[in-house]
Amino acid sequence: MLQTEQTLFEQMRITELEIEFRKALFSFTLADVKALLSFKPIIEENIDKIVDDFYGLQTSVSEIALLIGDSDTLARLRTAQRRYVLDLFNGVYDLEYVNNRLRIGLVHKRIGVEPKLYLSAVHTLKELIYAVINSSVQDTHQGESIRVAIDKLVLFDVTLVFDTYIRSLVSEIENAKDKAEKYAQSMESKVKERTQQLEELSQTDPLTGLLNVRHLQETATRILRAAQRRAEPVSVIYLDVDDFKLFNDTQGHRSGDDVLCAVAQAIKESTRAEDYSFRYGGDEFCIIMPNCREVQAQDNFVTRFNQKINQSLNNISLSYGIVDTGPYDYDDANSLIHKADQKMYSFKRASKLQQQNTVTANEIKTENTHQAENHPIQSQMIKKAVE
Repeated sequence: MLQTEQTLFEQMRITELEIEFRKALFSFTLADVKALLSFKPIIEENIDKIVDDFYGLQTSVSEIALLIGDSDTLARLRTAQRRYVLDLFNGVYDLEYVNNRLRIGLVHKRIGVEPKLYLSAVHTLKELIYAVINSSVQDTHQGESIRVAIDKLVLFDVTLVFDTYIRSLVSEIENAKDKAEKYAQSMESKVKERTQQLEELSQTDPLTGLLNVRHLQETATRILRAAQRRAEPVSVIYLDVDDFKLFNDTQGHRSGDDVLCAVAQAIKESTRAEDYSFRYGGDEFCIIMPNCREVQAQDNFVTRFNQKINQSLNNISLSYGIVDTGPYDYDDANSLIHKADQKMYSFKRASKLQQQNTVTANEIKTENTHQAENHPIQSQMIKKAVE
């Protein structure tokens, strides 16, 4: 599909999950929304003065005045700015709100507004709004809450605007450097290869060769976003070596390390190329499987994995938990991993209970046999009673 046939959301790959993630990055909460809504009536009363003062200050800067150019353009900008300020206090910051912010960034880039001028304008607008807050809100705590909420929301907006700046600039740079790219291709390939090696070293657990836990959250979130765009399920498998501490204490840490490496090797041989396998810590492992349901993970991975483990570690057992999410509703990364962890512990408890029941049944059987051997007459009476 041509770029011109895509919406801004499609080009920027921004979804509702991404919007909520960005809000969380700036700790923009429902309390901030309420603070902004509480100030909406006052902003509506002062909107014309804010816009007048804003463009009075803006047009005093020669670079900005040249960009505006004429009174018709200024009138359109005033209308757009008025709508933007009202939107800040409207309490709804959804896909439509984000789309408007993206278009603001696109327009600014196309008409040649440099980032320094855009940021200067943002600062000016905030100062004008702060002035209205200071003169209208008597409650110090309420005023501070509104200012903090404005700071968060404006930063949220700036990231969206700058995403369009960066995307446009990257396109320009890629076109401009086409000839230089051919000359530098060999060196770049070497640098890229070395960088990849360093990244792999930083992401890899040195003992097992699996990915380390530092990148689990980031990877899981990225996979979930990609799955949401494609409407595909994601499964998570959480593995734990049973009684590993006891094994370490009795067999030694070197033997324990050998067990962990054998488990990791079995994981590598049982997963697909598109799966991500992590050593979560100690004797725990986590596997993220894109485009895979829980039943598929159970039938495919677990079957292969158990075969590998039985071949290499016949005296070791493992507990596991499998959960999936999507393709309609998605858990976040933390929730999904936590659910798999809890399911694994439920599996472990059930296995231990079964073992205890088996041991108890064997003990009762042994005791009955012992009694029968020592009391043959009583045993015959019991037998006849049963018959």
